Amino acid sequence: MTAVLEQLLNGAQFGVMLFLMAAGLTLIFGIMNLINLAHGSLYMAGAYVAAATFAASGSFLLALLAALAAAVALGAAIEIVVFRTLYDREHLDQVLATFGLILFFNELVRMIWGATALYMQVPAFLAGHVELLSGSPYPTYRLAVIGAGLAVALLLHLLIARTRIGMLIRAGASNRAMVDALGVNVTMLYTLVFALGAALAAFAGAMAGPIFTVESGMGESVLILAFVVIVIGGIGSLRGAFVAALLVGIVDAMGRAFLRPLLASFMSHATADNAGPALASMLIYILMAAILLIRPQGLFPPRGR
Repeated sequence: MTAVLEQLLNGAQFGVMLFLMAAGLTLIFGIMNLINLAHGSLYMAGAYVAAATFAASGSFLLALLAALAAAVALGAAIEIVVFRTLYDREHLDQVLATFGLILFFNELVRMIWGATALYMQVPAFLAGHVELLSGSPYPTYRLAVIGAGLAVALLLHLLIARTRIGMLIRAGASNRAMVDALGVNVTMLYTLVFALGAALAAFAGAMAGPIFTVESGMGESVLILAFVVIVIGGIGSLRGAFVAALLVGIVDAMGRAFLRPLLASFMSHATADNAGPALASMLIYILMAAILLIRPQGLFPPRGR
């Protein structure tokens, strides 16, 4: 019971971080119809800026603010300089251009911070443990990541559902031509949405810094999982991204923890040791295939799609 609870929390923690990545990605694709492979680079940039700022200042909150500010500025600059020329281009052109950005940013962080990975310490005020069950301490920082992710998800929902900007974002996702015809500055809206997506990715990267290694190329693996999340949830759906991210995170955590022992109960330990990790890494893709077989548009496709 203790192990199951711990893995559920690990899955929820990983899931909310995937949601922060997938939310920005699904907003950008849903409104701009833009495939942005460089979204993982913004996650990486947030982690690097947060780690460097935290090492220099000792303030975790300042590191978060620096990561968000840097990501917003970087995201707006990328949208203005690069992506405005790609909106009317084919998806293949967008993929090639954003893949080039991945290579550029990976080399850029090596030039600035070197090829050696950075390690970000857990802030002192979150360095303890919380005893969930008797004799079962759980890291306070991971609980804080879950809480922060849920709070951001709630604020993002309120922004999209209850504000005028959110109304324009939803309208742009449904019918961009009509929004443009009504006199809305679609160019500025696109820049705002891209900056918002960049901030969400950077926040995920900054929160991941004390858990994972901060290194060049760290955004690529997370980007693949973010695409899995938005496909499962329904492209353009924030609610779908949230549910799918938690589902993917929990399935991944539970599979990596319990699949090998489960296989060892009815096959040799050597076979289970080989097959368990391989099957665990495939579980989320099997999950995606099963869901798309039943619901080709995802769990919660947005209206009008």
